[in-house]
Amino acid sequence: MASLLQQLRGMTTVVSDTGDINSIEQFKPQDSTTNPSLIMAAAQMPAYQPIVDGVLQQARAEAGPGASDQDVATLAFKQLAVAFGLKILAIIPGRVSTEVDARISYDTEKSIATAREIIAQYEKAGVSRERVLIKLASTWEGIKAAEVLEKEGIHCNMTLLFGLHQAIACAEAKVTLISPFVGRILDWYKKDTGKDYTGADDPGVKSVTTIYNYYKKFGYKTVVMGASFRNIGEIIELAGCDLLTIAPKLLAELESTDGTLERKLDPAKAASSDGHKITITKQTFDTFHAENRMATDKLKEGIESFSKALEDLEQLLVKRLSEITQPVRA
Repeated sequence: MASLLQQLRGMTTVVSDTGDINSIEQFKPQDSTTNPSLIMAAAQMPAYQPIVDGVLQQARAEAGPGASDQDVATLAFKQLAVAFGLKILAIIPGRVSTEVDARISYDTEKSIATAREIIAQYEKAGVSRERVLIKLASTWEGIKAAEVLEKEGIHCNMTLLFGLHQAIACAEAKVTLISPFVGRILDWYKKDTGKDYTGADDPGVKSVTTIYNYYKKFGYKTVVMGASFRNIGEIIELAGCDLLTIAPKLLAELESTDGTLERKLDPAKAASSDGHKITITKQTFDTFHAENRMATDKLKEGIESFSKALEDLEQLLVKRLSEITQPVRA
């Protein structure tokens, strides 16, 4: 009998959620996603020290002899995620997601400018923008940035998404893809209620199911990629979702587990699902967001967490730069 992972691949595009290139080579996903925390973790692995050192050396050469270690590290920091992305794209057949600095999540213009810089780096390296998804936080400002970028052919992956109001705003902005966070929603409800949840009762599973059905019922082209899983039970309940981005540990568990995998999400069933169409404006977005304690808490927490990972990464690069003694090649 085929493993759960093999069966899942028959109904859902499987994406790897990691910065660990060795894991990507092992599971051979269609696409791959990264985020600041994953890049920070990968940058500390000895196996990837050559990538980090190469980026630092290139940044040193570009910054010039008078640049401080902090200036060089700041420049390298802007290039490191793309360096990992290029390595990943050499392995996978599909797309890689590269994230805009979480610290500018509430600044539309800076988000647009940074996304253009990221795409320019990929294109300079010979990679088409069609193989890159720009990750932006699903703030109102981030969604408005994505709306502009999509019109330029820069495809976006909206992350830190916890509520239907965010998902509808993304779809109306015609973004390519959204990443609703299943596990982080579960975490919030477990802490808030003191209860445990399994299977279809998992609040994160319910959230993604609602978003998926809404999109399919009303014919939106934006696709749904469930993310942030705590166990394979959540994945099983979302079988049939357009895409699922899964950490290597859970991919391994799915690969080693046999059984019959039932398709839970289906466009045909979604067409007859309940619900009416909602128009989202800035005012309604803010209202829905303020009324949703979970989405408010988790969006704020996620931005703060990713921002902290970025600050730690910058300091890691400064420290590593001081340790490099070999001469820099021009």
